[in-house]
Amino acid sequence: MDFISAITMQGIGILATLFVLTVGFGLLAVLVMFVIDANQSKDAIRHNFPVLGRFRNLFTRLGEFFRQYFFALDREEMPFNRAERDWIYKSARGGNNTLPFGSTRNLTLVGTPIFINGAFPRLDEEASDPPAIEFGSYTPNPYRAPSVINVSAMSYGSLSKPAVQALSHGAALAGCWLNTGEGGLAPYHLEGGCDVIFQMGTAKYGCRDEAGLLDDEKLAAIAAHAQVKMIEVKLAQGAKPGKGGILPAAKVTEEIAQIRHIPVGEPSISPNRHPEIDNVEELLDFIARVRDVSKLPTGFKTVLGAYGWVDALCDAIERRGIELAPDFITLDGGDGGTGAAPMSLMDNVGLPLKQALPMLSDILIRRGLRERIKIIASGKLVTPADVAWAYCAGADAVNTARGFMFSIGCIQAMRCNTNNCPTGVTTHKKHLQNGLDPKVKAKHVANYVEKMRKDVAMIAHSCGAPHARELKPLHVRIQQADGTSVPLNELMEKRRPKAPHEYRDA
Repeated sequence: MDFISAITMQGIGILATLFVLTVGFGLLAVLVMFVIDANQSKDAIRHNFPVLGRFRNLFTRLGEFFRQYFFALDREEMPFNRAERDWIYKSARGGNNTLPFGSTRNLTLVGTPIFINGAFPRLDEEASDPPAIEFGSYTPNPYRAPSVINVSAMSYGSLSKPAVQALSHGAALAGCWLNTGEGGLAPYHLEGGCDVIFQMGTAKYGCRDEAGLLDDEKLAAIAAHAQVKMIEVKLAQGAKPGKGGILPAAKVTEEIAQIRHIPVGEPSISPNRHPEIDNVEELLDFIARVRDVSKLPTGFKTVLGAYGWVDALCDAIERRGIELAPDFITLDGGDGGTGAAPMSLMDNVGLPLKQALPMLSDILIRRGLRERIKIIASGKLVTPADVAWAYCAGADAVNTARGFMFSIGCIQAMRCNTNNCPTGVTTHKKHLQNGLDPKVKAKHVANYVEKMRKDVAMIAHSCGAPHARELKPLHVRIQQADGTSVPLNELMEKRRPKAPHEYRDA
């Protein structure tokens, strides 16, 4: 007993000593931080409130976490709220995403689309699969695309290797296309066997010469891959219209340099536009050159702001001949996307897709080019209602990027540009990529596509249309400020200029 008591007292003495030392070191650390904070001039809060001021930075960094998990309501967050993300997560896992007790969405907000259900909806046996849409009928290799939803432009480099592998294999399982983004054609894009759209950015990664201009031989080599179905010339993207990208030297690894045809370990700055394209005539010349070299359907991606140039483009097409028109226009929304960008551009430049898509479709209809030039809609279209609205507004096909990022595990941690993505989607740190299994996530991609097709078709059938591509502007009403809603076709008619010259830029 005395032995046990002695051991106990000795243990208590050791713990007491450790406690005193811990408190002492803690007080010493506080004193050191106090002296450092009080004598620095870079941070006014830390200078005026030594030690305590450090907690402000900590709480600021933790704010996004606490808002996402504890304080924000299901429909509050931006750019995508919890209800939208949960729908994608459940769909990607193949789970049940029905909800009880009524909608939590505020249907009175201005701009909210409300689909018009028919009195006599389509029976299941009357419904049909949407027909494939043909791109490039004047090219040697037209492309028939069956899917109503596809993987939008995301580069290898901005996305990790396992993320691109998951998307490639998943797109093949789902039967949809995968856009490479402007970072060149990586072997991981081709790995899954899916259809691929090659995007040519302003730096022409993968098909550039030493001066950064188009190299026809390199483009022809890319187009020779059987999986590459179309070429998309990127004029602008929603995250940063009017600005080129900056690839830091640290990200220009040997592999990235080889894929993009740039020097290893040197920063790569993309021009804010293609040097060869400064007007609509040069745009048509460049598209014709790319199409002649690649033998593939060729179009361009842009964000609509000024729109008089679209009429000028139609004028030039009328002069040259309809066969020289772009085979498609990919229209991005001006409210940002997967690319990291300055807030000034992301928040303030370019029309949102809900304004721009009906406008572009209307211009092409008025000029008689709507059947010749296909429209691919891209920009925050991550749920079935978003996609169904796009078809009502005039899209022939729909792309989404962030929807597929969510399907492979993205949690909207807002760390895409830091190389510290916690889910491995946008980081090149191996230990963070280890949780992203391409084989597992490929199935999630296919599940997401399948659920999207099913629910978009369900909306179409409710409206009386046999499939998504038969949705028209009259099938959706848009909520107005006075509490009423107006059919989209009436809004388009109301906002249509009285004369073509009103489309001209100032």
